[in-house]
Amino acid sequence: MTADNQRRSKGRRTREAILSRAVDLASIEGLQRLTIGRLAGEMGMSKSGLFAHFGSKEELLLATVGKARATFEEQVMRPALVAERGLPRLWSLCEAWLDYASGAVFPGGCFFTAASAEFDSRPGQVRDAIADTMRDWLRSLERAVGLASEVGHLPGHIDPSALAFELHALSMGANWAWLLLDDSSAFDRVRARLKDRLETLALPGAPALFLHSAVSDSVDADADDEAGPPDSVAADR
Repeated sequence: MTADNQRRSKGRRTREAILSRAVDLASIEGLQRLTIGRLAGEMGMSKSGLFAHFGSKEELLLATVGKARATFEEQVMRPALVAERGLPRLWSLCEAWLDYASGAVFPGGCFFTAASAEFDSRPGQVRDAIADTMRDWLRSLERAVGLASEVGHLPGHIDPSALAFELHALSMGANWAWLLLDDSSAFDRVRARLKDRLETLALPGAPALFLHSAVSDSVDADADDEAGPPDSVAADR
């Protein structure tokens, strides 16, 4: 490896380390409080050294949103695609989001919930990047609902966009109650409500995989024992 390649490789590693710290801080304190100086102090770098990686606060914020989006896709969206098409995949998306929002990924809960509240009335590239991520998430839920109807797990008359909005709104409520009201049981209650909602809509013969969760393991232990472990299949993207 040449000296130039080594410098570029070191620069990429440093940038990734900066952004990893940036998304954690932003999830707790907010994007607006994220500054070149604040991050430089956290990373033990000079302001000029950190500035060289981004150039402006807006570039830093956009890069932070991009890092958060990549982490969200890796931790929430991609793993759920391994589940069987239909209700199992829809439930996997819901469960993955709840795990992500409860602090399993970012210490401050859902990065994009906090960022949305900060930037929903602030036009600009940062707001657009946040909105694009949330639109893609809702579209993923909509596709999962549509597939569940196509394979006969949900009725054909279900409006995918309406159900996706409902599932997302319930999940956002858990994040809000956990952070603002210190309600650590909110995620379990929302899991139970999501389960009940999907169970009510499910057609006869729909697989029971979507019932398997931390809540259903305790509430429906007997049913889980009878059903046995579900099979996983490769994703049909």
